[in-house]
Amino acid sequence: MNRTQHRPPDPAVEQADAWSPFEARARFRAGLSGPTAGFAAGHTQANLVSVPADWAYDMLLFCQRNPKPCPVLDVTDAGSWTTVLADGADLRTDLPRYRVWEHGELVEEPTDVVSHWRGDLVSFLIGCSFTFEWALTEAGVPMRHIEQGRNVSMYVTSRQCRPAGRLHGPMVVSMRPVPPQHVATAIRETGLLPAVHGGPVYCGDPGGLGIEDLGRPDFGDPVVPEPDDIPVFWACGVTPQAAVMASRPPFAITHAPGRMFITDARDEQYRVA
Repeated sequence: MNRTQHRPPDPAVEQADAWSPFEARARFRAGLSGPTAGFAAGHTQANLVSVPADWAYDMLLFCQRNPKPCPVLDVTDAGSWTTVLADGADLRTDLPRYRVWEHGELVEEPTDVVSHWRGDLVSFLIGCSFTFEWALTEAGVPMRHIEQGRNVSMYVTSRQCRPAGRLHGPMVVSMRPVPPQHVATAIRETGLLPAVHGGPVYCGDPGGLGIEDLGRPDFGDPVVPEPDDIPVFWACGVTPQAAVMASRPPFAITHAPGRMFITDARDEQYRVA
């Protein structure tokens, strides 16, 4: 496989790893809309899914029954756009990009959802694997998508989640190519962070997850591996979006894949050892 050209550095996100969560959220509020991998080093990132209150119990039960792809960090009161995970943040404006869903169909991808917000929406903040990338980097595991200036690759799998009420759907995974000598380290380091998906769900031949072509991810960007890299797959917080598409609730708001909510929480708060 020929190596794809890396993207040139983006001046708008230079030294984004050194930004505070407050600064990152302020930039998103002002219109910065790209992927958040590598932003605000040491701070936990989260997926967002907001559903009407009469679907909230189904979503909570879905997350409880599928903790690998859907580890819940916070649940808001109906209509609230604040979270204990970030003082003063606004869930309607402080993510880089959103998705608005009607009856399971994507209808818009705005940079804020103030005009779409409803008084009955309950928001779920779900752990994100971008959080554990700092542990992997510190342990010497290369992050190919960050090296290449790309969003992480995400795939819909053939594995079905355990259904809950009206919600059902397939598990989504993120994939990172890992050199063979680093696979054991990647498994160990991520296993210590179960609140942000924990250890991998699968390594090796993508066909075992029903993935036909790694070069054509369902979400995110294709990432070019080194010749000996092994594809390693982690459960992904885009799974609730797959459930929205499959279950067709009348309305939902989510983050756009790879464009996360950056919290004030420190990564080490979620490390179990």
